[in-house]
Amino acid sequence: MKKFDYIIIGGGMTGSSAAMEIRKNDPDGSIAMFSKEKYGPYNRPPLTKGLWDGKKVDDILRNIDKYQVELFLEDPIIKISRESKTLTDVNDTTYQYGKLLLATGGHPIQLPDTPEGVITYRTRADYERLRSLTQNKSKFCVIGGGFIGSEIAAALNKQGKQVTMIFPEVGISGLRFPDDLAEFLNDYYQEKGVRVLNGYLVNAIQKDGGTFLVQYKMQDNEESTEETFDGVIVGIGIKPNVQLAEDAGLSTGDGIIVNEFLQTDDPDIFAAGDVANFLNIPMDERMRVEHEDNANKMGSHAGKNMSGEMSKYDHFPFFYSDLFDLGYEAVGVMSKDYEILEDWVKPFKKGTIFYLKENKIRGLIFWNLWGKVDQGCEIIKQGKEYPKSELLGMFLDD
Repeated sequence: MKKFDYIIIGGGMTGSSAAMEIRKNDPDGSIAMFSKEKYGPYNRPPLTKGLWDGKKVDDILRNIDKYQVELFLEDPIIKISRESKTLTDVNDTTYQYGKLLLATGGHPIQLPDTPEGVITYRTRADYERLRSLTQNKSKFCVIGGGFIGSEIAAALNKQGKQVTMIFPEVGISGLRFPDDLAEFLNDYYQEKGVRVLNGYLVNAIQKDGGTFLVQYKMQDNEESTEETFDGVIVGIGIKPNVQLAEDAGLSTGDGIIVNEFLQTDDPDIFAAGDVANFLNIPMDERMRVEHEDNANKMGSHAGKNMSGEMSKYDHFPFFYSDLFDLGYEAVGVMSKDYEILEDWVKPFKKGTIFYLKENKIRGLIFWNLWGKVDQGCEIIKQGKEYPKSELLGMFLDD
């Protein structure tokens, strides 16, 4: 049986960040990383952004080799035996760990009865498949109006492709954004040449030779429309990969439950990244965050704690997105259950969106307004109640 001081399950940004941090603290400890993917660690955001704007695949790779990590690709772990501190992989090979990190991420939500060839977009392999399709195909359907859907629709449009977006919300990013901003984005995308079918549901997708027949209808309407596309991309969110943890008897909810040190119920097993349900200490609220900043920072912190530092994870994660010429950074919780206040310098072009609960700021979107994330984090942490008159202009002093 091969033994490692540290084993990381998951070969993404979280796992690689942890490995790098472990190596800083423990120059001689043995590290293994197991991944389902055929590729080594890479930065995920460029899959929908930079790689479509001229960045090369080599630019997004994480050089894990220089950290002396033994990398097991296309080798998923299928069992954790906590009493013996062993893991079993898909080939029935057993490995022993000292400390274990679950950085298992999430899997894309599938539409029912999806035929082969539909791309549920998440990985580098998905990018390679779609990039190959764009070499000789021109008409694409993007199902979903959130992060993946909005970014990949913009990317394909920039490649000169005919793009149709289909999603049930009132507008693009309508699950988070106020309705008027989401509706503005519908118009903005259509001005760019993207066809937007908001308020629609996909009933079925059928493969027809080298094309796909997509059947869709308006919500609350029985009459369906059928349309043929060269390619179909689905981006409707992910579900955290918790099965391995559940089978090992670890607590799960919306993700794997961890304490402030990123430990699970078992003090020698940590979890981090998209899969981890953690306490956001500044907000005193449990959450699970699926974005780059949290993946990197939480992975690094888990690596520190696994290799002996043991400090609380009190980072306040933020996220961002680029939508053609528009972009934003955001912190906190963007819930449409909260009261929303919009403070625009120029409507839908530059401004701040406040998400308020009992007059306390719980989330902020800085729309085409840069360099405000740290300030926003500090204000949310204070937990102060604000009259709305004090919010207007708070971040627009320049």
